[in-house]
Amino acid sequence: MSAPVLHISGARKALGGQPILTGVDLELARGRVTALLGPSGAGKSTLLRAIAGLERLDGGRIVSSGTAWDDGGTFVDAQKRGVGFVFQDYALFPHMTVSENIGFGLRSWSREDKAARIAELLGRVEIEALAGNYPHELSGGEQQRVALARALAPKPDIMLLDEPFSSLDRRLRSELRQQTMNAIRESGAAALIVTHDADEAFETADELALMENGRIAQTGAPVDVYLKPATLTCARLLGDLNAFPAKVEQGSIRSPFGPLAVPDVKDGLVVQVLVRPEAIAPSDEGVTCRIDDLVVRQGRLKAIVAAPDASFWQCDLPLSAAAKKGETMRLALDREKVTVLPV
Repeated sequence: MSAPVLHISGARKALGGQPILTGVDLELARGRVTALLGPSGAGKSTLLRAIAGLERLDGGRIVSSGTAWDDGGTFVDAQKRGVGFVFQDYALFPHMTVSENIGFGLRSWSREDKAARIAELLGRVEIEALAGNYPHELSGGEQQRVALARALAPKPDIMLLDEPFSSLDRRLRSELRQQTMNAIRESGAAALIVTHDADEAFETADELALMENGRIAQTGAPVDVYLKPATLTCARLLGDLNAFPAKVEQGSIRSPFGPLAVPDVKDGLVVQVLVRPEAIAPSDEGVTCRIDDLVVRQGRLKAIVAAPDASFWQCDLPLSAAAKKGETMRLALDREKVTVLPV
């Protein structure tokens, strides 16, 4: 991994007397995209505004390439940080054409360099034909491309994106976020994207940063964070989940699907057991469960099943399972996909 271009340590911020950031530690690296997820009120947007220079920290430090931006004494204004920011509503200037919007941050550039940069970005985001149009003449997807090009135009070291795809339909959202992330990686910028959509985070990010109670609770590669969540909140942020408390007895815990070995956990401890829906699979060695509900989604069977103890479980099955509502099926847990956390 390349050296961090942005280092945040112990960042604290209160708004209206209410603590929002309570000690955030985070690093961003060039050419890499970090997705920031967290429940509503976790402090995601406040963190973005602090990085951009739109909010001043109450404590902690924000340092970019060795230069302090906000450390309790020094505070660098937003205009001098050179951060690219793509807002949720795109915030395009309605009285400017597409080309004029893209070139807005290039006022100090020569006319020739500015024209060349605008032409380059029009091509990169595939909107050359719209150069003379105004924002009200564009679709939502086209406006998103203009906002991205405008943010990239000054060649910022850091790009911040605040749920930029949330207003687009699913098909267009998937297409544009891949194009957007490719453009950012090609630019060499370090990017931080705020999203509430776990699927979007997995599709776009090199690293996930999960916020909980005003702090970063966990960071890591998407697959690592998904398979080994640090907390129950982190696990829930990344998709559907079954969770139940259990007591460790003689190196194992009881579950409706049979005992689960936990050799590294001390006997007598109460733990939280986290089971992803895909960890429950058809097996001739499993227990008999009744299929209580069933829908097809994204090429999988999303089922709710009743275990022998009458507890209900979310289950993710292949279409080939040929399950039907009201019927029974033998199901077992894949221990490798189960996480055990201390309470």
